Amino acid sequence: MPDRSPIIRELPAGERPRERMEQYGPSALSNAELLAILLRVGVKGESAIRLAERLLSHFGSLAGIAKARIPQLSELPGIGLAKACQIKAAFELGKRLATSTEDTRPVVSSTADAVALVMEDLRYREQECMAAILLDVRNQVIRVPIITVGTLTASPAHPREIFREAITHSAHSIIVVHNHPSGDPSPSPQDLDLTSRLVKAGEVNGIPVNDHIIIGGGRYVSLKVAGKM
Repeated sequence: MPDRSPIIRELPAGERPRERMEQYGPSALSNAELLAILLRVGVKGESAIRLAERLLSHFGSLAGIAKARIPQLSELPGIGLAKACQIKAAFELGKRLATSTEDTRPVVSSTADAVALVMEDLRYREQECMAAILLDVRNQVIRVPIITVGTLTASPAHPREIFREAITHSAHSIIVVHNHPSGDPSPSPQDLDLTSRLVKAGEVNGIPVNDHIIIGGGRYVSLKVAGKM
């Protein structure tokens, strides 16, 4: 008879993910154990933990799972559409919590503050996206809309689209942010040209552009800090 991995209820109580979470808290669990709780059950001959380990191995890391689309997840044997949706929902909730501004209106007083607002949203996107951090007179965040969604290598954006949002929401100033799906945040000539046009448009509209930040993977470049604007 072929070997099979034990189902979770066959494990000793101290090794079951839910019991371990209840006793020690979620931070004590491995990535595979946390995923196993999301998956709830495995498949014939394979526990939820083993399925979670295979999921991590297939996509390389948690970041790889976060980047995967629902069809890619559901194609993995044992996952299916329901489990794929559960996984994506969990990652989306985490992303929304990381960028939530519901309790207070955060103040952007540094490049790091601005990056913290958008990093978790932009770093895993497979298309280049342009966002704008709209600020009031006290540098409090009004909102952070995604202005355009482009391709793997470009996000067609025009200053009027960005300033339309800023004017609509009575922003005092803005910070423009976009991602490079390649993971390299180095500015391209097109990025520098757009920055120049945005600064000029900001002067005309009376809404200064405080910075243009490029996100690449877990890294970023501030064009203001780099002396490029």
